[in-house]
Amino acid sequence: MSNGVEGNEERRRAADAAGPEPQGVPEPRPGGPDAAAEPEPATPVKAGTADRTEAGAGAKADEAPTGHADAAAPDASGTPADVPPDSPDAPDAPDAESDGIRYERLPDAPPPILDGVRAKPPAPPGLATLVAAAVTAVLSGLLLGDGLAVNALILALPLAAAAWFAARQAGRRPRRSSLCWGAGGLALLAVPVWSDAEWPTLLAVLAAAGLGALALHGSRKWSGVLLAPLGLVLVVRRALVWGWRGVRERTAGGGKDLGPMLRSVLVAVVLLVVFGGLFAAADQAFADLLGSLVPDVDGGSGVPWRLFLAVLGTAAALAVAHTAAAPTRWDGLGPGPGRARGRVEWALPLILLDLLFAAFVAVQAAVLLRGEDVVRASNGLTYSEYAREGFWQLLFATVLTLAVISVAVRVAPRSGPRDQLLVRAVLGTLCLLTLVVVASAVRRMDLYMGEYGLTRLRLSVVAMELWLGVVVLLILAAGVFGARLLPRAVLASAAVAVLAFGLASPDKLIAESNLDAHRDGRTLDLAYLSGLSADAVPALDRLDEPLRSCALRSIAVPGAPWYATSLSQARAHEILTARPVRDHPCRDILTDDIYPSVR
Repeated sequence: MSNGVEGNEERRRAADAAGPEPQGVPEPRPGGPDAAAEPEPATPVKAGTADRTEAGAGAKADEAPTGHADAAAPDASGTPADVPPDSPDAPDAPDAESDGIRYERLPDAPPPILDGVRAKPPAPPGLATLVAAAVTAVLSGLLLGDGLAVNALILALPLAAAAWFAARQAGRRPRRSSLCWGAGGLALLAVPVWSDAEWPTLLAVLAAAGLGALALHGSRKWSGVLLAPLGLVLVVRRALVWGWRGVRERTAGGGKDLGPMLRSVLVAVVLLVVFGGLFAAADQAFADLLGSLVPDVDGGSGVPWRLFLAVLGTAAALAVAHTAAAPTRWDGLGPGPGRARGRVEWALPLILLDLLFAAFVAVQAAVLLRGEDVVRASNGLTYSEYAREGFWQLLFATVLTLAVISVAVRVAPRSGPRDQLLVRAVLGTLCLLTLVVVASAVRRMDLYMGEYGLTRLRLSVVAMELWLGVVVLLILAAGVFGARLLPRAVLASAAVAVLAFGLASPDKLIAESNLDAHRDGRTLDLAYLSGLSADAVPALDRLDEPLRSCALRSIAVPGAPWYATSLSQARAHEILTARPVRDHPCRDILTDDIYPSVR
């Protein structure tokens, strides 16, 4: 007996040391489905929610299997347990410092601003589009390194072809307005063909790019007109990726493989180089013809520059083609109408502004009609000094008035016909008075230029003031016929102004105006005239020697290739070839006052 008792006590001690056995868990049978199963990883639970989870599990285990009212008993917060969390009857989330933290999903971030106006990515470009882009790249590297003239118009042709092929591949047909804008852009590129001056050429190229962007995007509102040129810059990265996808697809094989086209071009280039070199070596006249037609690719530092121009041309062609296939609808970003104001709140400031304008116009009429005596008696200034002092203020006043009108239209009352009549009366009066201010500013600058001559700055600001007057007239017309066409009308007027300004050859006008004043007895600023472009050579050729040679000596007429030579440069080259510049000492002549000596 004692041995059995001692054996039982030993077995109990051994069992206690091993720990309690699990209750109610059957052992898996050998070969059963759970024998080789891996234990499931524990799901991580945020701090503060473990107790609530265990409590919920215990509550579900204790629930009766029946569907009585006990299953929907309210919890500690007084809300039924079966209320969904998104119900309005659900309890509020507890504080962050409490034990039962509830986490809610934050709302998704708003989409980027351009997702609503950006079109779907187009299909990879076709063979025609890629060829047009390649032609643009080659011409950019060969023709753009020597200046702008006919080459700008030549490069516009493959750019337009790339846009046309990409749009046709995407199933888009150009509108008549887009064709008109494109034709206007090509017309603006006639300015570098005609003029040698850099400043009208730069304006014309920028205006041509703006019209081209408008033709590609098809914009009609102010937001589209202003943001369309920016769209061509923003699309460059996506356009390069898009073009690379097209090249990869065409080089991968298929019915429209790019390989045969590349091999054909390579063979043609080799044949032309070999036989052209042989013919040039055989005949000097043919060699001179080839030398004048084929671009001269400089060695050394000229090669990296031309490679950069080729890459730039490729990016421009792909950006134009991508925009033509999938344009961004910038019109969708335009702001809506502003909150309408009451009649008194809106009209009172503008009516007072109209009265101020009317008082200024009355004073201006008295001064401009009665002349210089009134100016001297009032402030002791000469007529030209009086004109110079007020021009810039009037120019800024005109620009500021346009800004006031744009804001006033957005917040104008529009509850009925009476409000429309009030808006037209107040803003129409302001526009008419602004036209008088524009006329006064132009008259002031005309008086000043009559006394001191014409310069680039004076001519530019007068042209800008006149264009602002045209914009005011367009606003008046919009008040009568509607403002739907106003953004495009303003852009069209700007393009026409830039085209007329460039074709008028401003440097030639400046030289002729100063020479006419010199013939009437005024002194001549020969140092300023010698810094003009080749456009002024025909006018300066009328001077007597040594003034002629001193004025023309510093005007550069480089021997550029045919594609980088404007018509003004060609004319100046003919004049200087027929009558070369003589070697005269010009230092004293360029610094002293020159008295009349014009043929």
